[in-house]
Amino acid sequence: MTDDASSPQDPERNRLTGRIARTAKVGANLSGAGLTFAAQSLFGGDKGDERIARALAAALGKSKGPLMKVAQMVSTIPDFLPPEYAAELSQLQAEAPAMGWPFVKRRMRAELGAGWQESFADFEKEAAHAASLGQVHMATMHDGRRVACKLQYPDMASAVESDVGQLKTVLGLFKRMDGSIDPTAMVDEITDRLREELDYAREAKHMALYELMLRQHDFVTVPDPVLDLSTDRLLTMTWMDGQRLTAFEDAPQETRNRIAEMLFWTWWGPFNSHAVIHGDPHLGNYQVTGEGTGLNLLDFGCIRVFPPEFVSGVVDLYRALSNDDFDATFAAYEKWGFEGLSKELVEVLNIWARFIYGPLLDDRVRSVADGVTAGEYGRREAFEVRRLLKEKGPVKVPREFVFMDRAAIGLGAAYLRLGAELNFYKLFNESLEGFDIDKVAARQAEATEAVGLQSAHK
Repeated sequence: MTDDASSPQDPERNRLTGRIARTAKVGANLSGAGLTFAAQSLFGGDKGDERIARALAAALGKSKGPLMKVAQMVSTIPDFLPPEYAAELSQLQAEAPAMGWPFVKRRMRAELGAGWQESFADFEKEAAHAASLGQVHMATMHDGRRVACKLQYPDMASAVESDVGQLKTVLGLFKRMDGSIDPTAMVDEITDRLREELDYAREAKHMALYELMLRQHDFVTVPDPVLDLSTDRLLTMTWMDGQRLTAFEDAPQETRNRIAEMLFWTWWGPFNSHAVIHGDPHLGNYQVTGEGTGLNLLDFGCIRVFPPEFVSGVVDLYRALSNDDFDATFAAYEKWGFEGLSKELVEVLNIWARFIYGPLLDDRVRSVADGVTAGEYGRREAFEVRRLLKEKGPVKVPREFVFMDRAAIGLGAAYLRLGAELNFYKLFNESLEGFDIDKVAARQAEATEAVGLQSAHK
């Protein structure tokens, strides 16, 4: 990364030179993958997809920044990539080497001014966490409060714009080799959410939105942003202490079930009441407090505010599957935004729907998927859907599906890691009590207005 010379009065812009340099660097990394694909296209051979996937993962691993984050993102959507690609890309690590103290001082000065250190009683020089878009430092306020300072790397806006172009090139390879899904709208969705992740002022509003939506649940805690020490590229918030979900994998069954139930309400509650989801299912975005009695929710960069009608389609599909009503499932997919549907395509999509909705349709205490590991969750079904779509498709998937699907899979994987056993049918129907789409729209409008966000966006 290069040093940032911008100032608070000179906001970082989408610099053309930065985009050109980034495109050249990423393009060079991807060229090996492209050559591998070309050779495979000419000469074929066994396990060609695996070789291309390894080359592509190696190229993306060198690129870092937004494109690597996108690779991690799409690898968690089982039906987005062929299994060979998902397996390789999922191995890319979210952790990245932290930038040193001289860099941090320059970036903090750029965001808060020359006297920035005077705002803190103490500021840790070593990063507590570093990822693809920025890093986090612990600090202490003069009143004793501990805070997390999330500092964005320089030139990320330029990196995103250049990497978006590279993303379209990469996914062009997938489309040529697979062709079962038209990814156009999905790429647009990922691009928009990635751009939003760079807007830390928006993330602060997302925090406030979740605090408002989850206020009725005393078991979940959301960080408080410190707005006078935050900018578009620096987010200061209260520091959260807790244990990773994985620390409770061997806890008593009752404790693991309680954690899973808290996860359910933290995710499905805002969706069914306000048409909003936390779109990043990474296990590191949750902390468990106490002896498994509380939950901290972290990282609000990837939040999806849906048009309320989309939620209506999700509920309609659930009820259609409950009643085994094929015509109603067809209508629900259309309400979701799927295009070019036929009877055969809906039958294929229902394979995936019955998998996702399966636990919610089964009125008994059970695991979310019997005999399946967290890493395999959804893979078998996605493979079968992709195989059939090759024969009967393609299908154009609506952009809203991307993070709904991704988050649902991430949540299911978390249940499996915990070995949770719940009556998901009972929980889901409880979350739907009094469901009315007009009320959902009204609650969303009221909540987003209260925190200064737009209501449902594309």
